[in-house]
Amino acid sequence: MNIKRICVLYFSPTGGTEKIVRLAAGGLAQALGLEPEFMDFTRPENRQSEYRFGPDDLLVMASPVYAGRLPNKLMPEYKAKIFGDRTPAVPICVFGNRSPDEALRELVLLLEGNGFQIAGAASFAGRHAFSDKVGANRPDETDQAEIREFAARAAAKLSGDALPLLEMDRSEVGPYYTPLKEDGTPAKFLKAKPLTDWSKCSHCGVCARSCPMGSIDRETMEAVGLCVKCQACVRKCTRRAKFFEDADFLSHVAMLEQNYTRRAENTVLL
Repeated sequence: MNIKRICVLYFSPTGGTEKIVRLAAGGLAQALGLEPEFMDFTRPENRQSEYRFGPDDLLVMASPVYAGRLPNKLMPEYKAKIFGDRTPAVPICVFGNRSPDEALRELVLLLEGNGFQIAGAASFAGRHAFSDKVGANRPDETDQAEIREFAARAAAKLSGDALPLLEMDRSEVGPYYTPLKEDGTPAKFLKAKPLTDWSKCSHCGVCARSCPMGSIDRETMEAVGLCVKCQACVRKCTRRAKFFEDADFLSHVAMLEQNYTRRAENTVLL
């Protein structure tokens, strides 16, 4: 295949997915002798236009895993805005050390349906957006070595004349993971929104600028729209003024910290 351009598209509210896809893209770029072009799909204004790629492009697309699948509010935008024309692609999912569940299969199937050929796919563990204790220090040195090896092997496949169909289960994607509380019952925090400690807030606006859904009012700093629980406003607030106090959400975080600090394995499909 004659790859002339590496395009790296990612949705990464807290930076974890971006960090991993940049490692993978760097390995692919080195192997293919090309400089990658980065396309941040996180900000609402960057999701207004279509992204179209040709047969001489390579798309490296990365998405975080939310509840074991692709983020449900982003799925329609992925499907309606990202198109290939027999374009080789390397889909990557980043999960918070619990499990990628169905997300990687879902991303592969989405890209295949939108005109892409899959050179390789992988899910890599990162720090969980909800807790520094879950997936702490991921990606670590071992992860980075696995990412480099994956990139080298995917690049080797791209040196051939054609890409064989990726061997993978193509049945219907399963349901979303049900978050659990400490007692094992479902944690229901769909309507939870971040709150503000006004004694700390300086009204700098970083939370509003960071929200991938555009759901924080830039004048009042209040959450006024849809919240996908990405934690961008919490993690990027320089004064630690944003927080969640929803009881089910906090119980789910405690459950994750009790059960998912072990090292989760990465998944590679080639």
